[in-house]
Amino acid sequence: MVATKAPEDAYTAEPFLPERGGLPALRRAAAECRGCPLHRDATRTVFGAGDSDARVMLVGEQPGDQEDRQGKPFVGPAGRLLDRALEEAGIDPGEAYVTNAVKHFKYTQAEPRKRRIHKAPTLREMTACGPWLAAELAVVEPELIVLLGASAGKVLLGSSFRVGEVRGALLEREIHGRTRQLVATVHPSSVLRARDDADREAAYEGLVADLKVAARALS
Repeated sequence: MVATKAPEDAYTAEPFLPERGGLPALRRAAAECRGCPLHRDATRTVFGAGDSDARVMLVGEQPGDQEDRQGKPFVGPAGRLLDRALEEAGIDPGEAYVTNAVKHFKYTQAEPRKRRIHKAPTLREMTACGPWLAAELAVVEPELIVLLGASAGKVLLGSSFRVGEVRGALLEREIHGRTRQLVATVHPSSVLRARDDADREAAYEGLVADLKVAARALS
């Protein structure tokens, strides 16, 4: 008897995408995604959130612990910091579309009921989830994409992407056959991981400065 391969062995979300229906249909379909093994341990799929006509799309790496529990992106500490930075930069968080390159929480856990520690997704896992992000871009059609961290950049711009080389600059790159404007910056969680208050404040100011470039591009 030939063993049947599980859907996640193919490492692509493509078979799970609906043919039509906009963001609501995408969100419903993503909840059933088995395109890679990450769905096995995650509590739920965490799809993007926001207006389908949003002018700016913010793309992070993956959901965190709180996002996984609540089923919404950027609702944990990093999300609250991002909202504050956006407001300070002159971008209304309520008018942005926020999502992640990977829709399931990847983590390590020493033992049950212990804290779940974020673990970076592999390039293969990010690539498997790529069709969801491509579909979100096709529906929302944002004027500007803000890349929050290296993982988001690698998914959209290739594995050689480095945040430090381009952060804070207004870029134009071809993504899925269309030229789009982008601004790259650090992920807000990196600000929270700063060693002390002084480093944290400097990292936060750098994030705000990058977001101000995005705000000017939208003005």
